[in-house]
Amino acid sequence: MANNMDTIITIDGPSGGGKSTVSRMLAAALGYTYLDTGAMYRAVGLQARKQGVDLTDEKQMAAMLDKLDLQLSPGDGDTKVLLAGEDISAAIRSAEMGMVASAVSALPLVRQKLTEIQQQIGAKGRVVAEGRDMGTVVFPKARYKYFLDASAEVRARRRVDQLHEKGEAADYDDILAQIIKRDHDDSTRALAPLKPAADAVLVDSSRMNAQEVVNFILDQLAKK
Repeated sequence: MANNMDTIITIDGPSGGGKSTVSRMLAAALGYTYLDTGAMYRAVGLQARKQGVDLTDEKQMAAMLDKLDLQLSPGDGDTKVLLAGEDISAAIRSAEMGMVASAVSALPLVRQKLTEIQQQIGAKGRVVAEGRDMGTVVFPKARYKYFLDASAEVRARRRVDQLHEKGEAADYDDILAQIIKRDHDDSTRALAPLKPAADAVLVDSSRMNAQEVVNFILDQLAKK
């Protein structure tokens, strides 16, 4: 896998920072595969909920993960996520499932299983890997690492606007509270906490739109 680390770009950061949009656009610009790891954790959370699996029961979780049939494929906009052949792309995008994903991602069994899958995909190279521990845990030897952040208030407003565009109701205060809680949960967990890799380039997107962030990264890549 080491030979392909020169063609892996990791983009980490908190919820709502624009990672998915930027990663998708960057992958398209470079002709790379877009690896949406957040969708993978949401899918595991949905599977656990569907099957009534207790997240604190390691035996139940191990049995569920052993039979996990999870596939990612390019979709129209977001990555298409298939669970046992069923398209769950829309079902996993709610704020509620984001909170479930945060809880699921703190479980060692889940992280080990999904990290293995992610590294298998990354072994082929030419990947834009987006998540919370891509540069620190999954691909620590990747040559290009970025940490995309924005204030909680900006991220909450963006999320509300996204939901409104989809015709869904959204309360700013509720979304902001969820984002602040998820930031705390993700950054304080014992296993693979959310933090920038020591060699990551920090990008504050509070005053930048997605295209400006992509242009910044492309310019950085060209210089290297």
